[in-house]
Amino acid sequence: MSPSANFLAPIVAETLLDRLTMVTREFPRTLLIGAHDAALADHLRGTGTTLTMIEAGPRLAATQGAMAVEADALDLPFASFDLIVWPGGLDGINDVPGALVRLRALLAPDGLLLGTFVGDGSLSKLRRAVMSDGVRPVARLHPQIDLAAMGNLLQRVGFALPVVDVEALTVRYGDWFALVRDLRATGLSSRLDPAPPPLTREEVARIAVAFGAQADPDGRTAEIFRLVHFSGWAPHPDQPQPARRGSGSASLADALKPKS
Repeated sequence: MSPSANFLAPIVAETLLDRLTMVTREFPRTLLIGAHDAALADHLRGTGTTLTMIEAGPRLAATQGAMAVEADALDLPFASFDLIVWPGGLDGINDVPGALVRLRALLAPDGLLLGTFVGDGSLSKLRRAVMSDGVRPVARLHPQIDLAAMGNLLQRVGFALPVVDVEALTVRYGDWFALVRDLRATGLSSRLDPAPPPLTREEVARIAVAFGAQADPDGRTAEIFRLVHFSGWAPHPDQPQPARRGSGSASLADALKPKS
């Protein structure tokens, strides 16, 4: 039976909370981008931090007590946060480098950016179904950012000690329409600007057939969601120096351990 609602939100929240517990320092001012799971916001409030929340949608922002603004359109004071948590949505931003530059500017020295997004290599069977013979090409299939690109990008925009790792999650679907429901619930449907023309009824039918043709013997099709977890620090003189390029093998968990 496939998941329902935003099944990724509690999974991501639990992972980010686990990683935050590895950091013993305090973060007096925190920015949470998208409160996809209440447990994450509740935990942050419980630490005593001054929590600022933003949501892209005005209606959701109103229910969460958050500011209604896109992450790549933030206009807040320089160095105004010690911790920024982004539990999902970076891969849906049109200007990813620009968004990361803004977040880097918002962090005080030795501040931490911690987040997760659904990365490249996810939804491979959906991709094959959409691009199968007879189905018109789509300008962009969500998602696009891969592991290596994210690590390089964090470093290029000025984050120190950037670390990226991936967690693969397999979900089995009875049909293409069940997958589409999950994509909509998790916010992973296409967010192009401008959006491509909607699929015709005939194209939808062909995609559904092509997706089902990749099913296992029991009739269910396994899709993979690759959760990319990332972190980066605003530079500070007391931070350890990074290893020579190409020599690193540290995990994100290791990078989040408190500095001695």
